[in-house]
Amino acid sequence: FEGVAPLASYHGGFDSFSNRMQLLIDGRSAYSPYFIGSVAPGMQTVAIQDIERIEVLRGSNSAAYGARAVLGVINIVTRHTGDTLGTQVSVAAGENSIRDAQARLGWGQEGATYRLTLDRRSDGGLAGANGHNALERFNFRADLNPNATDEFQLRTGGMEITSGRGLTNSNGSAYIGNPPRDSSFGASFAQLDWRRSLGDDEDLAFSVSHTREFYRDSFPYDLRVFRLNGIYTIDIGGRAQNDTVSLQHTFRQGPGLRVVWGGELRRERVTSAPLYNTAAAFETDFTRLFGNAEWRLHPDLVLNAGAMAEKSSDSGDSFAPRIMLNWQPTPGQTLRAGVSRGYRPPSTFEKYADVRYVFGGRLLDVSVLSSGNLKPESVLARELGYMLEAPQVGLGLDVRAFHEQINGFIEQLNDNPRLPKDYANVQNFAIRGLEYQLKWRPWQGAELNFNQAYIDISSDDLATQYAAPKRATTLAFFQKLPHGVELALMHQDSGKVKPQATSAGGEVAMKRTDVRISAPLQLGRHRGELALVVQNLGAPYKDFRPIFTFQRRAFMTLTFEN
Repeated sequence: FEGVAPLASYHGGFDSFSNRMQLLIDGRSAYSPYFIGSVAPGMQTVAIQDIERIEVLRGSNSAAYGARAVLGVINIVTRHTGDTLGTQVSVAAGENSIRDAQARLGWGQEGATYRLTLDRRSDGGLAGANGHNALERFNFRADLNPNATDEFQLRTGGMEITSGRGLTNSNGSAYIGNPPRDSSFGASFAQLDWRRSLGDDEDLAFSVSHTREFYRDSFPYDLRVFRLNGIYTIDIGGRAQNDTVSLQHTFRQGPGLRVVWGGELRRERVTSAPLYNTAAAFETDFTRLFGNAEWRLHPDLVLNAGAMAEKSSDSGDSFAPRIMLNWQPTPGQTLRAGVSRGYRPPSTFEKYADVRYVFGGRLLDVSVLSSGNLKPESVLARELGYMLEAPQVGLGLDVRAFHEQINGFIEQLNDNPRLPKDYANVQNFAIRGLEYQLKWRPWQGAELNFNQAYIDISSDDLATQYAAPKRATTLAFFQKLPHGVELALMHQDSGKVKPQATSAGGEVAMKRTDVRISAPLQLGRHRGELALVVQNLGAPYKDFRPIFTFQRRAFMTLTFEN
């Protein structure tokens, strides 16, 4: 039965370090609890034209952001509706079947402004993969200021990603255990934020949000491997839901002390009969109390300290403290040192997965059967840092050395292919590294950013050891040219990684150069921009699987706004 994969092969592994990060969009957690958990789908819920800035908080931040922030936080902040009044239309087309379109409308007046954004993006995916992608989404935001002390923000949106999945054999035929097909992931959300000013140095913030997700993926499986005639439909679809309520109080006590404290209630609900062998929902409740203080001990010395106490209905209690000391020996130079502890409870899939296949009353296979004997992972993080700001010469430098000890790392057990896969607290290992970022404005209209990171993961398991590249380098150059023309050039070079989701094994690495050239346009009273983007000027590189490659992509973008 050449080309027929056993049923157990499909649920080989969804492990990733991405489920150990927290993703926030305007304060709302966009972490997806489906499968092992991930931040990747959440990053697609907002159009890039609506983003004001993206903040990346490195290292453990559980003391401020909860259990999922053990390895870092990505915080996406969208633009205020008052900054996006009028209309904007953008289209893009080019190689690899890139076809994008976006429309935005902003309206209102002082005290009440609104924005509606609709867009669609699509491309042909990676070469060698059934990886075509299409994303459709909408986002609405309202900013209301009924009086001098209150501010309301309402956000709602939805998206659906349709993407190709599956493999083909070397002869071009469908890989029966994982054939080419389309899957879809969708999400919708609603969020209400209220902030009241209680004085010049005090405010109160309340937030409530609701998020729904669905995942659809099914395909036929030939039962000849079991010496049966028939086709079995494999289905891994399901639904997830998050509800969160939070209250936060911020105040200053004199010129030297600033405090923020509050609490949060969060409920996660996951339902999937194919993954858990039951139609019942799995619910997890999180209760969080947090507090952080910034205390200026001396004009040149600032202490940041905080903690979060978290109770999970599924994993019990945890306490995540954090302390950081910042010393400014001279103006423009800052030294920092800190230590923090964080925890990550096991996901619903890691603890309760029960993936089995039944045909005609006969149990064909059980690919994943979690024993549930799991404890939360823990991380003890230490870091030293140095920051230099020298605006007189257009120079900025940020250096960070860190050591993160992870205990009880949860991994899928694959020792015996004849037995169902399980999850266990398998490893204790350390992540040591040095990273720095250099910003320089060498001449007028130019900016140079140079980033490097050196990481060593002390694990005997190759998938963990190469979960991050040993070295990663990014060089970005921006130049404003005459007549409003702008040039952006970025080069990325990272060492090999071994994706844990790559059930076929192998290593991948990335070396790529991108360039963007844009020029302003004017059509009557409409301002516009025409841009040429070329991604990966060099040779194709392996991405995700050794048989998949990212090839050159060139496309044009045309934007008009009023």
